[in-house]
Amino acid sequence: MGSCLSVSGASASVDAFDESSSNSSSRTASDYNMEMRLHRVPGRLFLNCSSQVASLFCKQGRKGINQDAMLLWDNFSSNKDTVFCGVFDGHGPHGHMVAKKLRDSFPLKLIAQWNLLHPNNNSSSNNNSDTPCAVAPGNIGTLRDSFVKACKVMDRELKVQHQIDCSCSGSTGLTLLKQGQDLVIANVGDSRAVLATQDRSNGSLVAVQLSTDHKPHLPREAERIRICKGRVFSIKNESGIPRVWLPNIDSPGLAMSRAFGDFCLKDFGVISVPDFSYHRLTQRDQFVVLATDGVWDVLSNEEAVAIISSAPRSSAARMLVEAAIHAWKTKLPLTKVDDCSVVCLFFHSDSDSDSLRLEPQQNHQ
Repeated sequence: MGSCLSVSGASASVDAFDESSSNSSSRTASDYNMEMRLHRVPGRLFLNCSSQVASLFCKQGRKGINQDAMLLWDNFSSNKDTVFCGVFDGHGPHGHMVAKKLRDSFPLKLIAQWNLLHPNNNSSSNNNSDTPCAVAPGNIGTLRDSFVKACKVMDRELKVQHQIDCSCSGSTGLTLLKQGQDLVIANVGDSRAVLATQDRSNGSLVAVQLSTDHKPHLPREAERIRICKGRVFSIKNESGIPRVWLPNIDSPGLAMSRAFGDFCLKDFGVISVPDFSYHRLTQRDQFVVLATDGVWDVLSNEEAVAIISSAPRSSAARMLVEAAIHAWKTKLPLTKVDDCSVVCLFFHSDSDSDSLRLEPQQNHQ
């Protein structure tokens, strides 16, 4: 859960919201039907669970309704050996709805944009370069454009639809696409992706950050916001956390410089344009972890890699979330624990893994 602050209130602007009521009053029948169809797609995981290649876990914090969402979609777009992963961290009164909307809609928009930009696509081909969303060096430019356009279309849809008020609500969106040995990351916001790879010299695991946390104090982010007449500053009682504010009003106090939604700030430097990176996997690469800032606010990249590598694969994500919650309570005892979501994607087989193992569920769906 990210947060928006008011200087006068200096507290998280998150309203109590009964998600069950949203099913009847704030969501259309088509939204519900699409969600039900998606939930039946083989290989699409969004609950606390583990599989042969992944471990997922999300736990609600103490700030109100859980505003995190997560996803792992194996055989994405009907492509063998292709996996889509994402974590989405909502903020504001309706952030939980924005995060869930991104989880369900963004992957489909990515496929649609790829097909528009790659019209000669032949999904029946066995050649990976011809499959939907093919992650190959020769396609990286087109794939980057597909992610950028999908983000633009997603944000536009959030703005014009009436089921969710996104004026002061939004979400991060950290997404990953793996096909064979090719890995791409597209990031909007302050969730983070970290790769665990073996050191060449001694074989120890090294943490490599694959994404940039889009915080308002970063020079290029702060410059863009100030050029657009937005303001970046920290309030006195918040230990130096920089936030984005409107030009003449001490609101909303967004703790990130890029996000989906948050349309009250879109004219003042907050954008939904993703950073994009590509990595060619080697035998040394072991796994990648995607997590919301509830984890990274209290644990380092190195700590996260150490925790996951020492845990049974089936419970790796849960162990990292539990370590983060413990760190919140010990390092920041006066601060409410944030929502924490983790998706771990493993690159090598594990003979001890079951095909699918469900974890105890949190109320975040």
